Amino acid sequence: MDGKGCRGWRGGWWIVATLLGACGGDDRASNVAAPGQAESLKTRMLESGAALLQDKPPIEALNAYLDGFHFYNGRADQQMEAHHYCSQVNDEVRQCVIFDGNGGDAKLMGVEYILSARLFQSLPAEEKTFWHSHVHEVKSGQLLAPGIPAVAEHALMAQLVGTYGKTWHTWHTDQQLALPQGIPQLMMGFTADGQLHPRMLAGRDRRLGIDSREKAGQRADIVAPAIDPQADAWQRESALQLQDPRGAEAPAH
Repeated sequence: MDGKGCRGWRGGWWIVATLLGACGGDDRASNVAAPGQAESLKTRMLESGAALLQDKPPIEALNAYLDGFHFYNGRADQQMEAHHYCSQVNDEVRQCVIFDGNGGDAKLMGVEYILSARLFQSLPAEEKTFWHSHVHEVKSGQLLAPGIPAVAEHALMAQLVGTYGKTWHTWHTDQQLALPQGIPQLMMGFTADGQLHPRMLAGRDRRLGIDSREKAGQRADIVAPAIDPQADAWQRESALQLQDPRGAEAPAH
C-alpha cells in the first residue's frame, strides 16, 4: 500500500505499521450461508487472475479493523456484532465497510461513515438525527481494534471517542436472511451501560480473549467530550426508519 492509505493517523507511523501488520481476524464466522452453486474452477481462475493483475486502491486503503455492536434504530433489543474495515478519507472523515464476521465467508452487511466532532457540528439539524456518538462505545470497552498492541489501540480510541457515525445495514444476516432481502435499515450505537445484551458482549470477549471491563479501565484517561444533543436521536424522539415503498414490512423482528 502506498502512503495515501496511511494519511490521517496522527499517532505516528508506528501506529500505522501495527495496524497494517495486525492479526485479529478469522475467529467469527458469518451468520448465514448464502444459497447458490459452489465456485467453479473457472470462477476461481478468474478470481486468481483478477487478484494478480488488478490494482485495488480503495480496498488496499482499508487499513483498520474495528469490532463493535449495532442495533436497529427504533428496535434497541435487536442487536448484532459488527466488523468494520475502515479507511481514512482525510484526517476528519473515515469510511468503513461492515461485515457480519471477520473470516473469508463474511457477508457485507452495510457501511458506516465517521466524522470528527468539528465536521459533525457543520451538519444541518435534521441530518444530525441520523448519526450516533461513539463516547460510550469507546469508554465502555465495547469498541475494539483487535490484534494490535494496547498502546496503538489506546491512541486510536482516543481519536475515535469524539467522533460520530452514520450507519446503514443492507443485508440483515442477524435475522438469518440468506440473501440480501428487504430495505436498508438505519443503525445506532449504544450510549449507556445495560443496553447491550450481556451475553453478546461476553461471547465476543470470550472469543477474543479480552475483558471489556479491563479495557474500560485502561481507557479511563481518555477524555469523554460533550456529546452534541442532536445526535443519538433515538433516545428522545420517535426513531426514524425507512419504510418499504411497496408497503412491505421491515425485516421481521
